Amino acid sequence: MDELEKARMEINEADKGIAELFCKRMNAVRAVAEYKKKRGLPVLDAEREAAVIAKNSRLVEDEELRSYYVNYLKYTMELSRAYQHKLISGARIAYSGIPGAFASLAAAKLFPDGEHVAYPDFEAAYNAVVNGECDSVVLPIENSYAGEVGQVMDLIFFGSLYINNVMGLAVTQNLLGVPGSRLEDIKRAVSHPQALEQSAVYLRSRGIVPVSFSNTALAAKHVAELADKTTAAVAGDEAANIYGLTVLAHGINENHMNTTRFATLSRVENKRTGRPDDNFMLVFTVKNEAGALAKAMDIIGKHRYNMRGLHSRPMKELMWQYYFYLEAEGDVRNANGDEMMNELCDVCDRLKLVGSYTVK
Repeated sequence: MDELEKARMEINEADKGIAELFCKRMNAVRAVAEYKKKRGLPVLDAEREAAVIAKNSRLVEDEELRSYYVNYLKYTMELSRAYQHKLISGARIAYSGIPGAFASLAAAKLFPDGEHVAYPDFEAAYNAVVNGECDSVVLPIENSYAGEVGQVMDLIFFGSLYINNVMGLAVTQNLLGVPGSRLEDIKRAVSHPQALEQSAVYLRSRGIVPVSFSNTALAAKHVAELADKTTAAVAGDEAANIYGLTVLAHGINENHMNTTRFATLSRVENKRTGRPDDNFMLVFTVKNEAGALAKAMDIIGKHRYNMRGLHSRPMKELMWQYYFYLEAEGDVRNANGDEMMNELCDVCDRLKLVGSYTVK
């Protein structure tokens, strides 16, 4: 046997082993995809991939081969992501609104391979997951201009779903008219009250009368059906594309740092650990005694968790009673987090960890 034949036999033997390990790896990828589908998690975890490449590349001692091995790992991960996308493509993702609404854009960005299902309101979209009609729901929890979305926070407090992902979506409001309309023709602008408020300075400068509507995308649809060249909608670019409107003025919202944070909620909790960059959210009520809330805050601070925000909401069934929700930074899935939760139980009547997640 010459050297070439011997080398080819070694390659064949190595390829056989690689094929077996490839199947083993992809079977594990299938399990990862199922985990992510149940919890509404994105396919790409760039931080995890970078850590795996850094760790595994050190296994190759030959410096010349190491760079090739890094490329091999990157290609393998690309194949793994493609397989996960295929497996998750059947996931049904609920959102509130109609196509073209900012919630639909968030759902499409978070779940590009999912089936996006529109519901008429927050509660209907939330219950679609509770009842098993959908796998996950994407709902707004906070706007940088208008603040919290109280109805969604109430659903999170009283409901059973968990937050497993949070993403910020920049909101750009545009003035949309029917084809053939001109900016100087517009007398009225139809949109959701928050969108109108965000664009109030521009509308006043043009002498345009704001008219409230239930939803930005529905406003765009209404203007398209009305076919009145003096009436425009305040909505996003996608609404213009969907309903055949013309962008008469782009970016008319006064605050161009306007961002809405959307949360993905699912029936199953993501219990991953070891991510110091994670955030978590707690909902709770405190005992009716002096200093109870202060004691809860002291416990969280003592365990070195940095609170990003603390809010109160009225309890629907109890007059003048409130629940609280807070968002904090840090890994809560460790011994320190367990100790904090146990101590909070002593001062809280009701306490729930509604999710831990990476903020994007």
